[in-house]
Amino acid sequence: MAERIVAFGASAGGVAALRMIVADLPRDLDAAVLIVLHIPVHTPTTLHEVLALRSSLPVKLAEDRERLRHGVIYVAPTDRHFVVERAHVRLTRGPRENRVRPCIDVLFRSIALHYGARAMGVVLTGTLDDGTAGLWAIKDRGGLAIVQDPKECEWPSMPENALKHVAVDHVLLASEMGRALPRLFAEAPQRDLDDSAPHSLQLETEIAIEGNALKSGVMNMGQVSANTCPECHGVLVKIREERITRYRCHTGHAFSVQSLLADVDESIEKSLWNAMRSVEERALVLRDMESMATLDKDTAVAEECAEQARFDEKRAQRLRELIMEHSPRTPDLTAVIANGNKSHVSTPHVGE
Repeated sequence: MAERIVAFGASAGGVAALRMIVADLPRDLDAAVLIVLHIPVHTPTTLHEVLALRSSLPVKLAEDRERLRHGVIYVAPTDRHFVVERAHVRLTRGPRENRVRPCIDVLFRSIALHYGARAMGVVLTGTLDDGTAGLWAIKDRGGLAIVQDPKECEWPSMPENALKHVAVDHVLLASEMGRALPRLFAEAPQRDLDDSAPHSLQLETEIAIEGNALKSGVMNMGQVSANTCPECHGVLVKIREERITRYRCHTGHAFSVQSLLADVDESIEKSLWNAMRSVEERALVLRDMESMATLDKDTAVAEECAEQARFDEKRAQRLRELIMEHSPRTPDLTAVIANGNKSHVSTPHVGE
């Protein structure tokens, strides 16, 4: 059984960083290493094979219910949440969080729950802010919080958000992390595992494993929001953890402020395309009616249909122009909340 655990979370640009890190991990590392990388659901991951070429430690694709061992690197498979349940791996299709599965926050919260001060969370390069809430949970339970130096990241949004909202212990270059981990574990205060974890931490880990958020009591986690879930249109609960604001619906989907806004932006664009399609279809029907009326020599009906068709064609053109002009950037609203509504804009939203 692994007595200590270190979890890495990465998104865009993460493969290069992870390759550097695992290449420097020592053979005698006294900790289990867990990795979540955002990968599209239709793409089976080969990350474990890529990292195995650089690592002196064994690297494997995580398997459900296997026991964690020190000195082994476990990689999350595609479209499964990677959850730690005591000293075992759980792989689940629980509700998506921050628009992704696997989700970094899910893994980080679970190691915070079960390993407390013996856990270390590392947020690497990536877009938006997955990992921030989970890193806060690790730090809240006495664990170590580390982020990759945003200055070396092609996509610095994830480490930047973590730095703004979590009392991070260390900011390191990817080339420094592998060699530094043993020293950082050795310097950390030795504490016994604290069993008095917050109920909310237990509840959210349970949701990731079982998927039954309503039964678990999700509606008691915060204040009911006026927004609805972009995934299932269920009721959203607004959760506050110090300076961090996030949302979870009664079916279990969870969102940071930035991921919620990104999903709403996608919903707006989809709605606009649907509206344009409907208007264009109406114009096509009217043009057919105009043709039939012309064949029947019904001039009045033909002219009326033509007038309405022209009106709808203009409406469709206005909708098309609105869609083409709509290029939303995702502002860092969590920073706005934390910093007294000061203006700040993060990196643009990029698909996972």
